[in-house]
Amino acid sequence: MYKILILAAVQGIAEFLPISSSGHLVILGALLAELSASVRELGESPTLEITLHAGTLGSILVVYWKRILKLLTSDRRVLPLLAWGTIPVVVVGLTIKSQFPTLLMNPSLAAAMLLVTGSMLVVLGRLSSREGYYTELNWRAAMIIGCFQAFAILPGVSRSGSTILGGRLLGLKNDDSVTFSFLLAIPAILGASLLAVRDIWEQARAGETLEFSLNELAIGTSVSFLVGIAALTWLIRWSRKDRLHWFAYWCFPAGIWALYHFSGPP
Repeated sequence: MYKILILAAVQGIAEFLPISSSGHLVILGALLAELSASVRELGESPTLEITLHAGTLGSILVVYWKRILKLLTSDRRVLPLLAWGTIPVVVVGLTIKSQFPTLLMNPSLAAAMLLVTGSMLVVLGRLSSREGYYTELNWRAAMIIGCFQAFAILPGVSRSGSTILGGRLLGLKNDDSVTFSFLLAIPAILGASLLAVRDIWEQARAGETLEFSLNELAIGTSVSFLVGIAALTWLIRWSRKDRLHWFAYWCFPAGIWALYHFSGPP
């Protein structure tokens, strides 16, 4: 249980801060597996990972409920843009997960991609201020930001960092690039979460033993939800102060250490 709580806390923090939740989960799962072979499935369980993602989805809904309400009322033109921008991550995600599933659980790749995330954050910190609003995005811009999100399928590439950078490159101001980034996350995380719920339901109906009990999954989801609210609030505050590139100071040393640990000499 305590290992699930650790992974849930890491998920809640790293999902929103631009340091890659998937990369940290893969690396942490591999480290836990080195300490105890019986816990390897924690870091490699798609059911647990998606369930923890569902907790962070709840964090987005709580923090951005006013923006979401506006989407359903006055800003409805953004809804099809979100659907359009989700297409790349669906295509890339399904392709990689069906053809190259082991790629997503490779700690050496995750470590190397943390260095890529750090580099993106450095670029983000060097951009001049922009004044664009996400409500003014066109179809082309939504697709480009969606491609940035699809790139973050690779473990170690921050979804929030890459999509915020994409938005800034296309002229969005800080607040709006962050807002569109997390609005774009809603359909992707929701779709994956619904698939996980369906799988759990079918296993339960068939009388199969679940990887984790429903209580364990519920507790892990609750922890990722609460930690996610705190992390998302932190991200918004630092974005307004133009400090997101500071997280590169974590990504670079963490990536170098993990790359040496998993790929270097024994």
